[in-house]
Amino acid sequence: MTMRIGNAPCSWGVEFAGDPRNPPWRDVLRQCAQAGYSGIELGPVGYMPEDPATLGDALAEHDLTLIGGVVFRAFHDPGAWDDVLDGARRTIAALRAHGARHLVVIDSISPRRAPTAGRAAEAEQMDAAEWGAFRDRIAHVARMGTDAGLIVGIHAHAAGFVDFEPELERLLDEVPEDVLKICFDTGHHSYAGYDPVAFMRRHVGRISYMHFKDIDPAVKADAVARRTGFYDACGQGIFCNLGTGDVDFPAARRVLLDAGFDGWCTVEQDCDPALAPDILGDARANRAYLASIGFDA
Repeated sequence: MTMRIGNAPCSWGVEFAGDPRNPPWRDVLRQCAQAGYSGIELGPVGYMPEDPATLGDALAEHDLTLIGGVVFRAFHDPGAWDDVLDGARRTIAALRAHGARHLVVIDSISPRRAPTAGRAAEAEQMDAAEWGAFRDRIAHVARMGTDAGLIVGIHAHAAGFVDFEPELERLLDEVPEDVLKICFDTGHHSYAGYDPVAFMRRHVGRISYMHFKDIDPAVKADAVARRTGFYDACGQGIFCNLGTGDVDFPAARRVLLDAGFDGWCTVEQDCDPALAPDILGDARANRAYLASIGFDA
């Protein structure tokens, strides 16, 4: 059994392909390898080259495995369906070209949900018809991925319509496990106000892929109280270095070990690249922390 450790472009502040603040993609690959990681995610499709030869040569140069990629699009908005499908098709094509296995599906931030991130009791809920159509859009993209031979995981995300634990569990109940597994993000689960390790214990058999984030409890409390936007909270350091926040990573590791989890755990320390003073240093510190608690691969 091996738990391999990767990182993702969002740890370098890359959230959207066209953001002019994004660092050069070759720099991200180089620093990811320098920091001790053996794999990396694709990032938003279009950030890294979609030409397989160009990206393949660069991955090989740094001895990095492409782990997977994320469709972070507005599944909640029926008017955005063409954009969702475009992101899904291009991401699936890129993953297949490089032998990556994990397609991650995330409902992106909704203006209807942004003010209540971390406030489950106050969050606006979809009615039955809206939820059904939303669920079916997620399931459609998940089937696109499984039909292409990928493992598809749903990822709860602050300020989307799969944010809080009951929504995630409802979706898992309504979409078959052979179509949709879980990409479990420790930080977003804590941001939402729930215990990540307790959720892992209940659902570890369906977790196919892990995202490791930690949460600064003081920043989280302030962000929730002030209704701070997600990206503003990232700039304020809500996602702190692993081992310095409120996520119990040794306990999470024990759950994975006891379940015989064999796969990738990817660090995702979302940040604002203009405000993060030492991204490479953070990446190294996160890798060192994981090694210190037994994640050696």
